[in-house]
Amino acid sequence: MIVGITYDLREQYLAEGFGEQETAEFDRPDTIEAIERTLQDLGYPTDRIGNIRSLAARLVQGDRWDLIFNLAEGLRGYGREAQVPALLDAYGIPCTLSDALVMSLTLHKGMTKHVVRDLGIPTPDFAVVAREQDIATVDLPYPLFAKPVAEGTGKGISPSSKIHDRNELVQVCRSLLAGYRQPVLVEAYLPGREFTVGITGTDEDAACLGVVEVILKECAEQNAYSYLNKEECEIRVEYRLVKDPMAARAAEVALAAYRGLGCRDAARVDLRSDAKGLPNFMEVNPLPGLHPEHSDLPILCTLAGIPYRELIGRIMKAATSRIVHANSTRTSVLPFSGQEGMRTYEEILNDNRCPARLRSARRTER
Repeated sequence: MIVGITYDLREQYLAEGFGEQETAEFDRPDTIEAIERTLQDLGYPTDRIGNIRSLAARLVQGDRWDLIFNLAEGLRGYGREAQVPALLDAYGIPCTLSDALVMSLTLHKGMTKHVVRDLGIPTPDFAVVAREQDIATVDLPYPLFAKPVAEGTGKGISPSSKIHDRNELVQVCRSLLAGYRQPVLVEAYLPGREFTVGITGTDEDAACLGVVEVILKECAEQNAYSYLNKEECEIRVEYRLVKDPMAARAAEVALAAYRGLGCRDAARVDLRSDAKGLPNFMEVNPLPGLHPEHSDLPILCTLAGIPYRELIGRIMKAATSRIVHANSTRTSVLPFSGQEGMRTYEEILNDNRCPARLRSARRTER
């Protein structure tokens, strides 16, 4: 099985003139190296592809892969995390992690909370402020918490995100609307413990890897797992593996949200407890960071005694199980540039226009 790897390399975008926060979710070279090395250790021939532009060019050339290990965050729009899965869908090539629908839905935190609430899963009351006029319609008890509706890595979150009165609400929403050019999610502030839950698998096979409590140290920005706290997590944050009754309830809520939203292979779910001690769904990341030492999911696995190699192996097992199931119910076919209809992967490999590196990799695999 030939595994292509798609990703957005942060240093590449910085060299193109994009800013630090614009590229905060993109990967470092050592993340890609760690994943590729682990995949190869697991017995998978790999092919580094890069971002969606590189993927599109390779597809037009006629290159194909059995599976794409997808890390690409995308750059613009609510559907940016869905771009690579959607393009691969058009070519009939499977990829790891969630599909285009789930990626688009979950990037928009407001839309996600509508679905989660309809599923009966606890989540804080909320409002979405799409324009300045909407601020006057927010009718929620203080304190509140505000953040951009479609950002990750804590972008737009700071100590001022906790809002105590109407004046602060107006000031914070105006600032976020202008700074991030997207709606603002305003929700009831929950005063309890903060958890992140790691999950791998799909549907009934989905299982919790562990529950970690996020504890802000004295030197951290308070009230929020902010952008700065995440960037400097080694000195500002303590991650503690917890197994008490509240943590167990957090795992149950996280699994319900993961399955209800249709996540697959792996994700990380963030929760916070309310004043009564009930963990509430806050958001889900179906495209979790996978740096072995800096990203939340691998940190959680390390604390839970799960080696990085096993984490990547679980993701691959979930993805390949889906492919095997799909192939058992229909003929597995892939398109080939310039040909009428669809062709099997073996036919593509045997065609003399198929990239030599892929034919060579398949011979080595055999």
